[in-house]
Parts: sequence; structure tokens; C-alpha cells
Amino acid sequence: MIKRRKPKKTLLQTKKNSDETPCCFHEDLVSNLLMIENEIGQNADLKMRTFRLGSTDRKVALVFLESLIDRGLVEDKIMQSLMFAFDINHPDRELSGEEELSDFIANHILTIENVKEVRFFKDLLIEIARGNTALFIDGLSVALVLGTQKYQTRSIEEPISEALVRGPRSGFNESLDVNIALLRQGLTTPDLTLIEYTLGRRTRTKLVVAFMKGIADPEIVSEVKQRLNRIDVDEVLESGYVEQLIEDNPFSPFPQIQYTERPDRVIAALLEGRVAILLEGTSFVLMVPTTFPMLLQSPEDYYERWIPTSLLRLMRYLAAYISLLLPSIYISFVSFHQGLIPTKLAISMAQTREGVPFPSFIEALIMEISIEILREAGLRLPKPVGQTVGLVGGLVVGEAAVSAGIISPIMVIVVSLTAISSFAIPNYGAGIALRLLRFLAMFSAALFGLYGVILFFLAITIHLCRLESFGVPYVAPTIPYSLYEWKDFIIRFPLRNMKQRPKMMNTKNPVRKK
Repeated sequence: MIKRRKPKKTLLQTKKNSDETPCCFHEDLVSNLLMIENEIGQNADLKMRTFRLGSTDRKVALVFLESLIDRGLVEDKIMQSLMFAFDINHPDRELSGEEELSDFIANHILTIENVKEVRFFKDLLIEIARGNTALFIDGLSVALVLGTQKYQTRSIEEPISEALVRGPRSGFNESLDVNIALLRQGLTTPDLTLIEYTLGRRTRTKLVVAFMKGIADPEIVSEVKQRLNRIDVDEVLESGYVEQLIEDNPFSPFPQIQYTERPDRVIAALLEGRVAILLEGTSFVLMVPTTFPMLLQSPEDYYERWIPTSLLRLMRYLAAYISLLLPSIYISFVSFHQGLIPTKLAISMAQTREGVPFPSFIEALIMEISIEILREAGLRLPKPVGQTVGLVGGLVVGEAAVSAGIISPIMVIVVSLTAISSFAIPNYGAGIALRLLRFLAMFSAALFGLYGVILFFLAITIHLCRLESFGVPYVAPTIPYSLYEWKDFIIRFPLRNMKQRPKMMNTKNPVRKK
């Protein structure tokens, strides 16, 4: 047999290997600082402060990113302790060994809360990028990481996307610590369990999974952990990244994970046995599992009495059907089934459509696209200008189209009623799904008339029945049928009658009211 020689490393490969991130630290302080400079580079906010440890000849160095640290904490709790408190607390005997010296500094000198020892260079770079401070001691091949993070966060404000007439006014913000504190304030119990993760190879974004121990189904919690552990991407910038990476069916138009900015909504979900996912840098918290009826509910449903709340829920379901099917039903009646329209109404509609050059489908398509563009423009523009564009633009476009004879007046009424109904849906993701499916329903009506609308509705119903969210049927409590859970479905019964948690969550403690 002919033995093949291993190819020699080229000069480029040798240089590449030499430029790789070093593994461990040196005992020489200057060498460690050079390693930091070579890896992080010449960044404007990278600071290295070298000074002597007390009155000794041993040098120490602090390395941090100035834009991320609490300057007062570094100066008062770290530098002063190392420069002055070391001489006061230093024992008479000399400290020998790196473990003894580092332990003495961490436990007897530094008055900062978070101190941990790091032995690998890669881990230290991550801690510095998070806003912590690295402490190097000459003669030791380890580094101490000091918690000095200070992030700029906005104050607690009322959620913009979920405005209520009655209920708490506080909302989540972009700070993970603040969001956890809001949950702790609402759930003063040790059963609230928080598990921390880090997602994103480059962003290193903190994520927390929250659930109620003794209530949440362990299988659901385990499934959430497994899906999060499978995430391997460069960046996780918002909770929408996590939502798309862990949902059951990415090809479904319906959102299978609910999100909210309201702490009271998350607390209610946790007490029902659901799992919350909080991410650093966003004010939107994810809640799983999710069913479609939950997307049509509002937190205010539980703050008002049950009779008006039930009426509002009925109106929301009606608004969802109008938003999805009204234009397609109009197209099918006008184009295929004129005999189903009452005579006087048919004559009136024929008079209003006289002179319109387009069929009803093209007419509806023009108006729906115009409304969607105006809606999107109103969202992207500054708030005062956006409201003006949405209202004035809709009126001007509709009036001009009718005056020009391009659109019939009754089509303007149909499209306006459809747009208003879509605004009544509490969840923005569910509203987008219905707006998208509305166009498919219009195409079905243009091809097959009312039969096409019925077939389209049956196809959507079958899809919803097959859809699941973390093992829970998406259309529960209709499938599987549960008479007890209909107390909080379309009609909300009085709170005194809702004594058990939803059975679909398979909670360990189903009783919430005795």
C-alpha cells in the first residue's frame, strides 16, 4: 500500500491558526492586556486602567467598555477598594498561590455584588461585551469578572398596542430585569420559576422562560426548553425571531404564539398553566400554548362584568367573520347569485353600479389594496401625520373614485365596513392573517361564486382543526369538545362560576377557586 503524505501547511494556514482566539490567560499582566487589544481591536470605548494593588508592588488592571459600565460603581466599589482597602484588610502573612489571592480579593476586598472567576479567554470576551469589567492581577493566570452593567432603559409606560379603558397602565419595556420585576410584583410567590438562556452566537441575547411550578404541565415546559435549545443562529434581535423559530407550523398564516406588552396578561396566562418567554431588548413577551379564541380576547374582558363582556366578545367574533368574508360574499352575490338579493336592493345596487367599467372583483380588489396601502402608510408615518393620512386619505380616495365612476358607492360601504371590523380584532397578528386570507376568499368568490366561498371557509376550518400549538389543539375548546371550558369561550360566565383552570393546558393543579 502506498502511504500518502499529509499535505504541509501553507504559510496562509499557519498564519490563520496563529490568529485564532487564545484559550487561556498568561501569568504576565502585559501579555493578557495585549491579548485583549489584539482580539477586541482599537475600539474607542475600550478602556484599560493599570494601577498597583494597595501599597504592594503587584500590578492589577481593569478592562471594560466605557459605554456599557456604571462609572460610579467602578470608581467607588472597585478602584477604591483595590487601592486603599487592600492595605487595611491585608493579613500579616503573605498570600501564596493564585487561588488564595484571588479568593481573598473577591471575598474580602471588593464590595461589589457580582464577582466570578473566569479561566478561559473566550468567556471573558463575552462578559466584557455584556458590560462587565475584567480584573487582571499580575502573576495570576485567571481573571475576575465584576458585574458593572448599566443599560439605558425607558421608564414604565402604558402599552401602545394594547390600550384598555379599565385595567393596569404599566407595560413591559426593553430591560429584561425590569420585566422580571413586574412579574415578581404581580406574583408574590416562590412558585414562579425563571430559567435563563442565551441565544445568538453573536448577539448573545438573554432569554428567560417563566412558568408556575405546581401548575404548568411539565411536558409543555420540556417542549419549550427543547425548541429553544435547538435554536442556533447568529442574531436574535426581537422576540419575533424566537416566535418564528419555535412555532409548530411556519407555513400557516395564523399566529400560533401569542405576544403581549401587558404584565397583567402574562400573569393571568401563567396562572392558567401557560409558559412565558421574555427576551432582552424587547417589550413583547411570548406566551405558549396559544389557541385562536385567545387571540380574540382582551384583558379587559375580566375587569368588566360578564354581561357586557359577553356582548363585546360576540361582536369581536362577528367582526372577524365580516373582516374575512364580507367582500367575497358581495362579489359572489353580484357576479353569480343575483337572484338571492332582494328585489329592491338588487335594483338599488344595479343603479349604483351603472357606468362602473370594472367587474365587482376588480372593483373590490382596487379598493382593498388602496385601503391596505393607506393603513400601512399610516402605521409607518409619525403618529400625528399617520392619523391624518389614514382618515383624510381614505375619504379622498373613496370620494374621488366614486365621482370618477370607477367604484360604486356600495363597494365603498362594503370595504369601509370590512376595514372597521378588522380594527376590532385585539391581536395584531390575527388581524394580519385575516387580511391576507380575505384576498384568497375574494379570488374563490370570483371563480366559483358562493360555492367558492363555502369551499374556502371549509378549507380554513380544516386547517385550523389540524393546527396545534405545543401539543394543544388550536381551536380548543371546540375540538376536543369541553362543555365546561365554554364558560370562557364566546360567552364569559361570571367569575364565581369559573372555578377550574382550562383542561386543555393539562395543569397539575386544575382548581383555582374553591
